[in-house]
Formats: sequence, C-alpha cells, structure tokens
Amino acid sequence: MTVPVKKNDRLTVHIEDLTHDGAGVAKVDGYPLFIQGGLPEETAEVHVLKTLKNYGFAKIIDIIESSPDRVEAPCPIFHQCGGCQLQHLSYEGQLKWKQNMVENVMKRIGKLDVPVHPVKGMAEPWHYRNKAQIPFGLEGEVPVAGFYKTKSHAIVDTNRCLIQTAEADAILEGLKPKLWALGLTPYDEKTKQGLLRHVVVRKARTTDEVMVVLVTKKRKLAQKEAIIETVRTLVPNVRSIMQNVNGQDTNVIFGNETLPLWGDEVIEDYIGDVRFEISARSFYQVNPIQTEVLYKQALAYADLTGNETVIDAYCGIGTISLFLAKQAKSVMGVEIVPQAIEDAKRNAALNGFTNTYFEAGPAEEVIPRWYKGGKTADVLMVDPPRKGCDEALLTTILEQKPKKVVYVSCNPATLARDLRILEDGGYKTKEVQPVDMFPHTAHVEVVALMSRVDE
Repeated sequence: MTVPVKKNDRLTVHIEDLTHDGAGVAKVDGYPLFIQGGLPEETAEVHVLKTLKNYGFAKIIDIIESSPDRVEAPCPIFHQCGGCQLQHLSYEGQLKWKQNMVENVMKRIGKLDVPVHPVKGMAEPWHYRNKAQIPFGLEGEVPVAGFYKTKSHAIVDTNRCLIQTAEADAILEGLKPKLWALGLTPYDEKTKQGLLRHVVVRKARTTDEVMVVLVTKKRKLAQKEAIIETVRTLVPNVRSIMQNVNGQDTNVIFGNETLPLWGDEVIEDYIGDVRFEISARSFYQVNPIQTEVLYKQALAYADLTGNETVIDAYCGIGTISLFLAKQAKSVMGVEIVPQAIEDAKRNAALNGFTNTYFEAGPAEEVIPRWYKGGKTADVLMVDPPRKGCDEALLTTILEQKPKKVVYVSCNPATLARDLRILEDGGYKTKEVQPVDMFPHTAHVEVVALMSRVDE
C-alpha cells in the first residue's frame, strides 16, 4: 500500500472519531491520521508529523470548522499533562462519545447488536479522584512536582489539579518550597540521586480521612518529626502518614516496604453502607461516587433473591463481593494478589459478613478447582484487568454454565471480544451499561449482563 501523505504535508481534513486515548482520527484516502486535540465533526488544517505503513500523526495548524461540543479546557496545563485527554470536549459531548465508542466496539469487535444504554455520568465531574500519585523531581536545582507529560516521565510542574482533592493540591503546592529544609531532596530519574520520589495522597469521601504516603529511595529520614509536622500543617484532616521505601531503578511507584510514620496505618471509607479499611497499597476505586453507581448496576444485573451462590472472579479487596453478599446466600471471591485477599477477609469481618469466602490464586485455576470440588455458582461476576478474562476462565464458564454472567470491564474492546466468545458458547448478551468513572479522560467502565440461552 502506498501511503497517500508524507511528512511535513499540509492538509485539510475532516475528523471523524477519537482514538482510545483521545486523539482525533481523520482519514486521507482510507489512511488514518491521528491528530492530538482534534474532535469529531471538525474540519482542520493539519501538519503531518510522521507517517508509518498503516497510520500517521499530525498536529492542528488551524481549526476551520469547530465541533459544537468543543470548549476551552479549564486546566492551564491541559495541553502538556497526560492525565486528562478530553477537557476540550464538553462533558455532554464526552458522555455521547463514550456511548458511541462502546456501541462501535460491540459491533466491530464483538459482532453484537446489543442495547448500549446512555452513559451514567456525574452531576459534578471535577475533583473526583480520591487518590493522587504526585512525582517529585528537579529542573536544574529547582524542585518540581505535578504530573507526567503524555507518554513520558518529564514532570509538568503545577500547584493544582482539577480532578483531584484539595488535600492533594495542598501537598502539591505546599511541600515543594520546604523540601530542602526537610532533607527531602527530590529524586532525579536520570542521575538516580535524591530521596523523595512520589507523594501519594488518599482521601476517604465519606469520613474525610486522609492518608499521605512519602515514597523515598532510602529508609532513613533525618528530620522525621519536622516532616510529620509539615504534613499535618498542610493537611489538618490527615489520619495516617506512611513511608514507602523504593530503592529500585524502576518506573513502578511503590517499593515492597511500607512503614508507619504517624497516626493509623489505614483510613476508613464507605461505599453505600459497606465499610472498608484502606491501606497505603490497597487497591480501591479512585472515584468513590461512581464506584457506588457501578456496583449498584452490577448488583441490579445480578438480581439476587437471597438464594444464590455467587463467584466473584478478580475480586480485589472484595468491594463488589461485599455488595453482593448483602443479598446473596454466599459469595466466593478469588484474586491473584495475596495482600488483596487478606484485605478482602478483613473487610468482610469488619462488616460482619459470615457468608463470604476468599482465596488467593489465578481465577482460571482456582474456579475450575472449586467446581470440581462441588462449589458451583448461580451467578458469576467478573471484573478483570484491561487485558480481559483469561482464556481458561472463559472455557470454565462455558463448561460449568452458570445461569448468569455479570461482566464489569475497564476496556470495552476486550469486553466485546470476551462477550463474543461467550455468545458462541451458549450465552446471550442482554444489555450493556457504561459508567463514567473517569471524567475528562478517554476511559469508560462498562457493565454487561449475560444469560444462558437455554434459561
């Protein structure tokens, strides 16, 4: 195939869609150009930056005809920061695009003609993140902190973020000028020198409790008491100050050792009326308002009467499991991360649940063993990582034939793929409900309901 454009060409194009990471898509004689900042329904003059065999990249020179949904992004670092991709698209436009995107992947990848409901969005889609992971570094000799540029580890320095909490902003702005005095020299990824790598700020929505985690290269803190006092002054409602030690040459944020500096080692939050303890490294959904919306949808699709046994694959710390346990006869959860299973057991005990069972291990190995041992399920709940369900788990579902499958997904493409496999094996997708867990980004969470065809 001959590429119809070349580097440095100037073209007038019509933008048809957005990619999964929020870039505009225009086609020149069938050849896709990905255009950062472009929106569907726009006509723009673009400059071609790079061409590959099957697609190319371009930047906007001038917008000739603007999308009716285009707005001015309120964040001053929107065009540099990699955190949000869609602030230039109105919130109504974001919800509309996300619904269309889910519909399209259901048809294109899953070959499914299934009802996709309008996305359940937020009344106030700002300051929703209950967890901020703030990298600290140096520009020359000046400490910087903020967020990474798109597809890089270069830090965009800022003092506030429109999707995180005021407490995270207080750390972001207030800690930088005090670093040297506190002995918290910022870590430099290039030279591997410095002490402070990240600060992670977690806030519980219902209790207002805050945890601050200092991620350092070494364990020793020369001015521990001064650091504690500074954090407590910046965040008066802090309940827990922790230190995580990561001495590895890695892009992974946390190391293996976590130490208490001050206060409790957990904070508490509620999703609905279920109580959770959150530790420094616990997985916990970052948008608690929409998490409740998502879980209520999963619970509605499960349609439990109190007589059902439910298996929750990829159960994490048991958040969905405990929601289900309120209305199920029993719930069995499996998760590959042992610490998450310990958290799930602790959270079940915290809420007084006696009808739950949790086991650590790969879902595709544990669940078949459960079935062979006579532990069967009426409803199977799956909430896999972005790569979707393991093939062995899909095979187990088809072999064991639970009456109902409720599939929670953070990746509509792998969801559509897996639904197709289950449909070919005797299930029918009844409906799909997207939930906007991450406003102003290109991500969307989806819940799908499947039933056996012979039920």
